[in-house]
Order: sequence, then structure tokens, then C-alpha cells
Amino acid sequence: MNWNIAEYAASYGTASQLPKGTTPEIAFAGRSNVGKSTLINKLFQRKNLARVSAVPGKTATINFYRCQDVTFADLPGYGYAKRSQSELRRWQDLINGYLQDERDIRAVLLLIDMRHPPTKNDLQMLNFLIDIEMPFAIVLTKADKLNKTERTARLAALPKELPQYDELHITIFSSVTGEGVQELRGLIEEITVPVEENGEEENEE
Repeated sequence: MNWNIAEYAASYGTASQLPKGTTPEIAFAGRSNVGKSTLINKLFQRKNLARVSAVPGKTATINFYRCQDVTFADLPGYGYAKRSQSELRRWQDLINGYLQDERDIRAVLLLIDMRHPPTKNDLQMLNFLIDIEMPFAIVLTKADKLNKTERTARLAALPKELPQYDELHITIFSSVTGEGVQELRGLIEEITVPVEENGEEENEE
């Protein structure tokens, strides 16, 4: 996959607006301000492909990006308290409509702030993905904001904090150092790109 040719495709604010999916898709989910847009920009080596906001909860749409024959969906952040009940219902309908539609979603990357234990909303989303049998992986963001001791302590706590921990695929990500970028690219390519397009098969002796 050529990660340098990604482009913005479209944004939709309600489930009824969502077009039918026509390509493999990767979705990014997480609480408001966890770093989804930052991760997307880092994956594609672009500064402003996905707009980064310092205002939590600003993104209220699903923003779609296209890179070759793969679509990437940036889901609106959850857990932001300053939303009206009608806005919360619209958000829930939008997310549920997307994740439970007949789309070729290969995986959801669930972003969790590594500095803190998973929030109630993080665990609700994780359990929801398990319940609907949606493939997903955990991305621990903001790793560069922890020192070595803090990082070790947070990693040691995760087995008790995350359900089905032994079965989870977990990647540590830092937008500052680039840690985790190549691992995530490899994971995405493995589940979206046909073998013949993803390099020669390693079956020669």
C-alpha cells in the first residue's frame, strides 16, 4: 500500500446518509481527544489530512478517507459530556448504523489513552465490539507522555482492566516518536491488501 496518496473522501452526520461500502474499511474509534486524527495523519505522513482539534467532542461526523482501494473511517469521539440528549442519540444511531451495516469492515482500531485506566465508555465500546463479533485491535495513545516507570506500571495494570486481555492485539503509539506506526501499517495491510499486491509470497525455498 502506498501510504502517501491518501485523500479525504466525505463526511456524514447521520446513519441514513451513509453510502453503501464498496471497499475494505478500517475504522478508528475512541473517546473525544484521544488522538484519532493525529494517528491518521501519522499513518499517512500528512499534517492536515485529518483535522486535529483541541476542543473535545468537536467532530460530530464520520469522516472517510481513501488510500488506494481501502477506506478509512474516523468515527466521532465518545464520552464528551457537553452534548444534548438529541445529539447523543444521533451519535449513537450514527455509530451503530455504521458498525452494524453490511460493510466490509476489516477491523476497528480502538484508541485508549495509555496514561489512564480505560474509561467506562472505553469498556462499553470494547464490549460492544466483542458482542457484535467485530474484529478490533487496541491502540494505546500518548505513550510519549509517560516516563519509563509510568509506562511499565500502566502496562502491568492492563490485564486486570481490559476484558479478554490475552486475546487482544495491542499496539503502543506515539505521535512524537512514531512508535507503533509501522506495526499498525503492517496490521492494516495484512487484513486489507491482497497477497499479490502486498509483496511476493514467501513460499520459495
